[in-house]
Formats: sequence, structure tokens, C-alpha cells
Amino acid sequence: MYGNSHGFLEGYPTSRHSLSAVAIAEDSKGMQRDYYYTVARNAQNLLDDKVIGRKAAERTIARLCPQPITTGEYPVLLTPDVAAGFIGHFISAIKGGNLYKKSSFLLDHLGEKVFPSTINIYEDPFILEGLASAPFDSEGVETRRQHFVQDGVITNYVLSSYSARRLDMQTTANAGGVHNLRVSSSDLNFNQLLKKMQKGILITEVMGQGVNILTGDYSRGASGFWIENGEIQFPVEEITIAGALKEMMANITAIGNDYDPRLSTQTGSILLESMTVAGN
Repeated sequence: MYGNSHGFLEGYPTSRHSLSAVAIAEDSKGMQRDYYYTVARNAQNLLDDKVIGRKAAERTIARLCPQPITTGEYPVLLTPDVAAGFIGHFISAIKGGNLYKKSSFLLDHLGEKVFPSTINIYEDPFILEGLASAPFDSEGVETRRQHFVQDGVITNYVLSSYSARRLDMQTTANAGGVHNLRVSSSDLNFNQLLKKMQKGILITEVMGQGVNILTGDYSRGASGFWIENGEIQFPVEEITIAGALKEMMANITAIGNDYDPRLSTQTGSILLESMTVAGN
């Protein structure tokens, strides 16, 4: 339920169900942990608890016996959950609050091409049982399906009524955030992306706060797997991946069709041409 001084008073029912499991495994080289979860609007759409437990165990076991890698420039493949965070940094950079404060590396980039021309990013607030579906934003403004990126070009900012006034623009009904973000993909599945990369790093987890939206600098701790001949070879951990967000966005080689339905930002795995990787 939401009401304001303009006479708006409306509400809508919502629900969210989830189930998760964390697993810990240990061998002679140390201990590893990982997890898996399921989330849905409808409880009947949750994955079975046995599936959750098995996937958590499989992911954890796969991380055992990590090996060191040499520092260098490598292609990087981001899994869908890590890729969603990467797209989230872009969304932060085009949010009105950061723009009117002049705290974004994408200041004054409306109408400019920042992604490859194959990439489109849009929101759809009206997806049935979508995790971020909503008929209106947190100011009571009616939501709508809209693009933020078309053919690689920024076509909209993410604006509330307040930030829109500060920028002398119109609200985009995004007070409180975006709704069911969608990123266009290629026809490549996950294994095909590995083959396309041939040699590099698969990133399955990032950590730390090393993202500067003002400058676009990106440097985060990470873990994942070393890829060679298009196949997973061994796990890696305690590495650092670094780059500039603007260059990372422009150097997307491919986006897979392996969407993760558990995420409100729907993107497949993202293959980046090159990043600086500090090994251990």
C-alpha cells in the first residue's frame, strides 16, 4: 500500500518464497564453501530441496584443490549472477541521483554508444510472477516497459520524479529501482561460450567494494575456474580482476542464453574480451 499528498492511494499483493543450502567441504589443501538457492513468487515453482542440497554440494566440491595462475591479461567469462552485478553497475551509473550529483562516469552520455550494437537492455514491470514486477514505482508513478540501451546506445536514464526535476527531465517511473531488467543475448549456450573463449578465467564469485561509479574504475577479489581448450581445468581463488567499466562494457564479446530465472536482472553469462587478472 502506498499513498502520497497528490491523492494517490493504491496497493497490490505480493509474495516471495525461497529456499537455500550452504555446503562445506574439506580436503588436504583446505576448506571450501558454496551454496545454492531457489526463489519464486509462487511456492509451487520452487526447486525441490534435494536439488538445492545436491547443487550446493556439487558447487562446493568443484572448488576443492584450487591452483595458482600467472598474473596477466585474460578473457573473462562472468556467470549470470556475476554478470547481473556488472549490469547493475551500469544501471547505477545512469541513475538520476548519481547524475545530478555529477558522480557518474557516464555523465552526459545519453544518446551515446557504450555497448556493442548487438546489446539491448530494457525493463518489463508486467511479467507474470516476475520477481520485480510492479504496477507503479515507490512514488506512485505508473511503470512501463522501456529500454535503457538500444543497439548499444543509452536511450534512457533511471529517474525518480525528484532526480528528473534536478536534471530538467521527466521521471521514468524508477523511484525505488528498475523492474525486471532484461539483457539481450546471443544464441550461444554456456558451453559454447567456453569454447568461444578457449583460454581464460570463468568468474563465479566476486567480493569487495572495489567499484567506483564516479571514475568507472573496477577492481574486485574473485574466484572461479581456469579455462583452457574451451574446458574447465581447475578452480582458482584469491585473484583480483581489474579494468575500467566503460572499456568492459564496450568490449563485451558475447552474452549467452543461459539466463538464471532466480534473478530480477535477467542476463546470460557475459564474455569480456580482456581484463587484468592478478594471480596468486
